[in-house]
Amino acid sequence: MPNIRYIFLSDMHFGASTSLLTNLKIASADTDTSQPSPVLSQLVTCLRELVAKNADESKPTLVLGGDILELALTDTNIAAMAFERFVELIKPADGNHLVGEIVYLPGNHDHHLWEDARETQYVNYISTRPPGSQLDVPWHTTKMFVEKDPKPLPCYFLTKLMQRFDHLKAKDFQINTAYPNFGLLSDDLRKAVIFTHGHFSEPIYTLMTTLRSTIFNGRKEPTMVWDIEAENFAWIDFFWSTLGRSGGVGADIGLLYDKMQDKKQLNKVLSVIGHNLVKSHSILSGLEKDAVTLLLEATVGRVATLERQVSSEPLSDKTAEGWKKYVEGALLAQLLLERDNTMPTDMTLVFGHTHKPFQKDMKFVGYPEWTSIYNSGGWVVDTEHTQPLHGGSVILVDENHSVISLNMYLENEDDDGYAVEVNEATHPGAEKSAFYERIAGLIDPMSASWREFSQIAAKEVGIRHRNLAARIEGQN
Repeated sequence: MPNIRYIFLSDMHFGASTSLLTNLKIASADTDTSQPSPVLSQLVTCLRELVAKNADESKPTLVLGGDILELALTDTNIAAMAFERFVELIKPADGNHLVGEIVYLPGNHDHHLWEDARETQYVNYISTRPPGSQLDVPWHTTKMFVEKDPKPLPCYFLTKLMQRFDHLKAKDFQINTAYPNFGLLSDDLRKAVIFTHGHFSEPIYTLMTTLRSTIFNGRKEPTMVWDIEAENFAWIDFFWSTLGRSGGVGADIGLLYDKMQDKKQLNKVLSVIGHNLVKSHSILSGLEKDAVTLLLEATVGRVATLERQVSSEPLSDKTAEGWKKYVEGALLAQLLLERDNTMPTDMTLVFGHTHKPFQKDMKFVGYPEWTSIYNSGGWVVDTEHTQPLHGGSVILVDENHSVISLNMYLENEDDDGYAVEVNEATHPGAEKSAFYERIAGLIDPMSASWREFSQIAAKEVGIRHRNLAARIEGQN
């Protein structure tokens, strides 16, 4: 009987007031990190009920797939305290833990946790080298298949955060880090599941590579993932994981980010910038404000367009192209390098980042005929208005490395339209897996716990739509 062995969650954005998993004060847009949010509490309740149906008492591994802490737009202490409420729910002091081991894959909004881990690792490395000895170049990624690594890289920040709890102080307890890809292999080596956050599918996260290639015409872009990260890590860390915590500037960046989610609001921002540039800089005094604004829209506006702004399809053409490039390029190269140039016959790729969950079998050069793709969506309300493709899923993996998606919610104009749904990526002629059949049979979307989750999610999504609209409008 298939059992849940891995739980994948991503884009939780703990600490962000727009996250459904961050608690808000009553009748306020301000956060209250002393309590878990209603959505978070009910999500864990539902997962507990499901995991309790496993045939044995072993606990699944929790894979946290990036943007778990909102470090780009929230103070570190707020994000940390919101995450603590999650810890209390999944690893309570009474020992009734929802999960066992935890693997962390940093994303773009919490990229700084990767920098913290890799730099600490490098400091520990050089401390073992005698003076005058050759030092290796700092490395920018981990191996993909790190689950059985005898010396896994800890996520130092989250490990120390969790060890503040008395019952988690055991010295051998740690959250392990994988970046940017984390892979699972079946015992017979024929099936593989690979998790990644997914930010490298968007060109804005490889901007430094693009600029360098533009300046040095004819230069070949890097093909290995560690080279891509080495060229772009400082940019990712600066804008997406550091700048938003820079005091008053950070607050302003947070507002700009909110406005970036809406094209109309972004154009207003660029118009104001264009006006102020012409007014305050004599070198531009001969230019019309509209001309400067158009220039800004063609440059900043183009770069600022994020995948989650595309509301008509799960993946825009641009991001689909970027995803294909990453999967067939850097991801494939790392996979083959670590697998001695052999490809598993059954492949599943899981990512998040876009906040738009979906599941689909797709075709990629260099892979088996069909590759199952799962996107876990996210838990943040990004816009003022309902986006029917935006929502959050939990990705589940069994002991046979079969994968399904437990779609917890999709935004809906009608509160009664919220309902939990079990999905599996398939292609023509493929049959549903035994894992899908079992989990689908265990979940009744209209039963008490699952229906209660949907009702809470509908209410909390509406609150955040209104809060975001008020925030943007109030700062115009």
